[in-house]
Amino acid sequence: MNRDKGSDGGAGRGPGGGAGVNLPALRSHNAALVLDLLRTAGEGGVSRLELAERTGLTPQAVSKITARLRAEGLAAEAGRRASTGGKPATVLRLVPSAAYAIGLHLDRDELTAVLLDLAGERVAERRAPLDLGAGAEAVLAVAGAAVAALLGAEGGYLGEGGAVGAGRGHAAAPGRAPVAGRLPEAGAGAGAGGVSEPEGEGSRPTRLPLLGVGVAMPGPLDHRSGRPGRVTGFPEWDGFPLREELARWLGWPVALDKDTNAAALGLALRPGAPGSFAYVHLGTGLGAGLVLGGAVLRGGRTGAGELGHQTVQLDGPACDCGGRGCLEVLCLAALARGDLPEAARVLGTGAANLVRLLDIDRVLLGGRAVLAAPAVFAHGTRELLTALGLPATVEIATGTTTVADGAAQLILAPVFGKQDTTGTKIR
Repeated sequence: MNRDKGSDGGAGRGPGGGAGVNLPALRSHNAALVLDLLRTAGEGGVSRLELAERTGLTPQAVSKITARLRAEGLAAEAGRRASTGGKPATVLRLVPSAAYAIGLHLDRDELTAVLLDLAGERVAERRAPLDLGAGAEAVLAVAGAAVAALLGAEGGYLGEGGAVGAGRGHAAAPGRAPVAGRLPEAGAGAGAGGVSEPEGEGSRPTRLPLLGVGVAMPGPLDHRSGRPGRVTGFPEWDGFPLREELARWLGWPVALDKDTNAAALGLALRPGAPGSFAYVHLGTGLGAGLVLGGAVLRGGRTGAGELGHQTVQLDGPACDCGGRGCLEVLCLAALARGDLPEAARVLGTGAANLVRLLDIDRVLLGGRAVLAAPAVFAHGTRELLTALGLPATVEIATGTTTVADGAAQLILAPVFGKQDTTGTKIR
């Protein structure tokens, strides 16, 4: 199918409705198709003829798009292929250092921050203690310091003071410098993909081409409005405009989603990922991220995947969500008393419920509690599924930055036309 319709694509506002780096080449749907093929081709690259064949675009449109991508520094030549009778084909590749995204995982007691390049590779990582109940000002300050540390780690491109500060409309905290980064086009509020742009004039420029900051935190929350709900254990966050405040505080576009959704997105974008699976996360809470038919299932209010608050014991212990006998309270209680096999059994019960409800055949387990004893949780979950006659495979999602990596993909994925916070299909 020919998608170019005589042009190289319509204008947009960058990934998810706004981009800190503001590269014109990122504004075209067709450019996103080409960029994604360059990304998946890796260092070996891909020729213009192959790009035309795989996208359905005309060779002329591909030439125009690749010229723009090269002019913006997003693509570069990767050599030539041996001739098969005609002129040797020039091979193009993605330039990973052309743009970056930051991912923040705001957990109940810890912040994990990562810097990913355009190819999705992690180039820097930071962790810091975090008290999610300490109030918005304190949480924003920790997030700002983590972003500053990542930018500094990548090359010391911060301004004087070495910290990220606030945009117009939000006073900077004491001792904090203005943001060291060029703001995108003027205008604030949520973009088409649920990304909020910072307000105000641009400040001191930076050489680091940052697209934005993706943020993941416990739910419930509404990813479209960028506001948390009554986060389990921290109801004071209910209705707080976190996405907009962070955009002003950091000076970059911000996307917000639930921690399990972000993790599921990042896992779904890995090479060879299945089209449908459940990611079950056990850390300071219990939840799930769901990928069905190549798309993250968020639900109408970002409420899908609240696995931890399924009632499995009507007269069970009270849960912070207001219910009783929830999977989360039972699982965390087993962890607290050191009964890992029982915690695994509870986790497996939740996984079995998902397999039965959604008819999926793959379950990925992650989160700090799982990673502390992966063999116990994998065995316990597999054993329970087998006993119930459910043929789903169980795997461990390795890596301690799964959620933060996925948060950065909230910014990166739309660049390649894969997924944005409105729920567009990954594939």
